[in-house]
Amino acid sequence: MPEHRRRTKILATLGPATDAPGVLDALLRAGVDVVRLNFSHGDPAAQLARAQAVREAAQRANVEVGILADLPGPKLRIELFAEGRVQLKAGDRFDLVARTDAPPGNAREVGISYLGLPSDVHPGDTLLLDDGLMQLRVERIEGERIVTTVLNDGALSNRKGLNRLGGGLSLGALTERDRELIAVAAQIGAEFIAVSFCRNAADMEEARAIARKHGSDAALVAKIERTEAIENLTEIVEASDAVMVARGDLGVEIGDAELPGLQKKIIRESLLRNRVVITATQMLQSMVDSPIPTRAEVLDVANAVIDGTDAVMLSQETAAGSYPVKAVEAMARICVGAEKQFQMDTDFEKAPRDLERADQAIAMATMFLSEHIGVRAIVAMTESGGTARYLSRFRTSVPIYGLSRHAGSRRRMALMRDVFPVDFDTRGLAPREAARDAVKQLFECGLLTGGDRVIFTSGDHMEHHGATNTLRLLQVGAGGGAEGLGEL
Repeated sequence: MPEHRRRTKILATLGPATDAPGVLDALLRAGVDVVRLNFSHGDPAAQLARAQAVREAAQRANVEVGILADLPGPKLRIELFAEGRVQLKAGDRFDLVARTDAPPGNAREVGISYLGLPSDVHPGDTLLLDDGLMQLRVERIEGERIVTTVLNDGALSNRKGLNRLGGGLSLGALTERDRELIAVAAQIGAEFIAVSFCRNAADMEEARAIARKHGSDAALVAKIERTEAIENLTEIVEASDAVMVARGDLGVEIGDAELPGLQKKIIRESLLRNRVVITATQMLQSMVDSPIPTRAEVLDVANAVIDGTDAVMLSQETAAGSYPVKAVEAMARICVGAEKQFQMDTDFEKAPRDLERADQAIAMATMFLSEHIGVRAIVAMTESGGTARYLSRFRTSVPIYGLSRHAGSRRRMALMRDVFPVDFDTRGLAPREAARDAVKQLFECGLLTGGDRVIFTSGDHMEHHGATNTLRLLQVGAGGGAEGLGEL
């Protein structure tokens, strides 16, 4: 058996760089667990083609790979310049024009995509363009025109993003385009749908309702990238299946100095509430153009792993970079290095005490037992992947094998730290028969050896969601059979 199998999952964005022949297969071999389709770019037909290519590549590689559909959200942008680009100087007046018929921009003014901005800003506010590279101070509002003063020299080009320092914009999370794209995500069969710029639980609940209406059982991912989301963090986490620390726009709105502490807070809150958490944005940014990461990037990824993130994400590095496969390989190496050096001890004193479901109680008992008696693995029978998710919230030194007959459940488990999905059909099997056959399958795959002790969780009615109510301690026989050592 390998000394250490990577537990932290890798989420990689697809794009022009991954469309070349053979690249997608190489990415999966390098260790990609979930792919991200950025719905801000490309039409539905292109996304459907990429999704089909992912399914085919995963089948060739015999691995479970999830698909995350990332909605564009209400991205506030400036519009086009007559010459594509202008040079601004500190102290100059520069107007933002909130009209659908605003003329092409110049060094004095430019149109904006969000027509409600004049009502959301006030004199003295700071507006940040192009991820904060260009800063404007609001002087006054003249109807549909926001008069600002340029605070720093710099170039500004078409369609750059626009934020208000400190947040406070009234845009909802879902645009009409997002609602249409949720239907596309359902058609693709995406296992995850990411909601950009969510503000509260209601945004997530609306997205979930639309997804279910279109027949999708995708897990909903809340992207935390607005000041309002930080203020409503607990309710957003509770309303979501997973959370993404989207450090780009979040860093622009709240300022870079606050970002490290907030990243740690979001990760802690997600784990506390049994949610999967992803850390994203510029993790290996230099690898867009370089075959190796910087030391600072290595430390950034490693710190996220040490903090307990389930997954780390690559964006431009794989979508449009010169070294997409090397970026994934580097990410995998860093994750393994951090995991090997920093084994987390589970603090059961901080574990929740108000458990209402049997499967949650079984998960907690399983992790307590695995910490104190020494086992080789945890084997969880699961219909939806929920039991595996509860198990993975308690960081463990042993792998969790999530066995399910449902492809969608296995692909959702691909994003959970410490969890390795396995195709296994329990239909027609009694619980003890299922335990015996599952252990034998894992033995034949080389994942268990004779003499290993494992903890096995299942339910009396294994074809039902949330039915896990049994814990068994088993020992693997010399030929792969399972001998019972105890049952709860």
